Amino acid sequence: MGGRRGRSEWGAVDIAGRRRMVASVTLGTLLTPLNSSMVAVALASLQRDFAVGVGTVTWLVSGFYLASAIAQPMTGRLADRLGPRRVFLAGLVLVAAVCALAPLAPGFGWLVLVRVIQACGGSVAFPSGLAMIRASAPGGRAPAASLGAINVANSAGAALGPTLAGFLVAFAGWQAIFLVNVPMAALGVLTGVRWLPHDPPATPATPARPAAAERPRPNVRALVTNRRLAGIYLQFAGVNLVFYSIFLALPLWLQQARGLPPYEAGLLLLPVAGLGMLVAPPAAWSINRSGNRPVLVLGAAALLAGSLLLLVLGPTTPLWAIAAAGMVFGMPSTMNTLGLQSALYEAAPADAMGAAGGLLQTCRYVGAMLAGGFIGVVYERGGTTTASLHVLAGLLVALSAGLLAAAARRAAA
Repeated sequence: MGGRRGRSEWGAVDIAGRRRMVASVTLGTLLTPLNSSMVAVALASLQRDFAVGVGTVTWLVSGFYLASAIAQPMTGRLADRLGPRRVFLAGLVLVAAVCALAPLAPGFGWLVLVRVIQACGGSVAFPSGLAMIRASAPGGRAPAASLGAINVANSAGAALGPTLAGFLVAFAGWQAIFLVNVPMAALGVLTGVRWLPHDPPATPATPARPAAAERPRPNVRALVTNRRLAGIYLQFAGVNLVFYSIFLALPLWLQQARGLPPYEAGLLLLPVAGLGMLVAPPAAWSINRSGNRPVLVLGAAALLAGSLLLLVLGPTTPLWAIAAAGMVFGMPSTMNTLGLQSALYEAAPADAMGAAGGLLQTCRYVGAMLAGGFIGVVYERGGTTTASLHVLAGLLVALSAGLLAAAARRAAA
């Protein structure tokens, strides 16, 4: 009976069915952070096999982020119109199909196209999943435990991606980082077919009540111009700009200024994701108990603390101290992400949750891309030195202070 209800239409999903639904959504959302981090380890092998330069091979990273940023709100809009379950499963099928063909790519340009399609397929998971979670638990506060489970899985995927890719590339070549998606996406489709609630049937159109697909829904422009939602989007982009600036700048400094090998620099970043996973459950508990505002203020304060810590790192800083600082860097990402997802859940119209969630993810990628440009400007002007790291830290401190002030104002409102 439980399994039957778990696959029923919206509003009839029991507790066990909701847990299975969240597990299936989590599995689907895991693919994007995993694929965004795995490719970093394979770039050297891909550059050698396709005989391309560094600037060219990084299009596998840039193309993925750019496609994800554009596709997120579009796939969210499709989920709102066509049904989130249907769009979710179609996206996973697309990922499996294109990744199965990736090893057959006849040239580098074709592989970039594979990454773009892979990003588009993976982009359906979060907005569609958020729409299903919203529809299965209408009204009330955001289900912080469900959002926390998704965040833990995404943090784990981003953290373990390079380690997994290292083994795959070493023993099976770069092709394996694409092929590993096939069984994972297939498992996501299998669990989705069994555990995700069916999309509700379309309501027959009448003059007084047009069909659901024909009823006007808030479009992307309407969501962006909504003052409350716009504040959430801007804060999320700012948070990710600061976080990714730290996350990307630190390993470059460790390798080029401190002379650490890549594997040691990567290990020093593990506490960032590790603490992020540990923080998610208490943050979810706090949101359920007190709402999202205290978590957002604490997350912004932790972001400011992490930026300040960059100012004290230097050529003689012990590695254990850098690892400890990495634990501080890991707190704000999870707390701000979970808090802002909860705020979005409560602020966005229920029938536009997919598009709203897609726009939130777009802001994540915009922040990450801006961080890359931010680091490039600072490091190109001053070199990858401790002085340049401190210049970057000063800019991030100012931005973090602004984010903290905004979070405090929102909490006092």
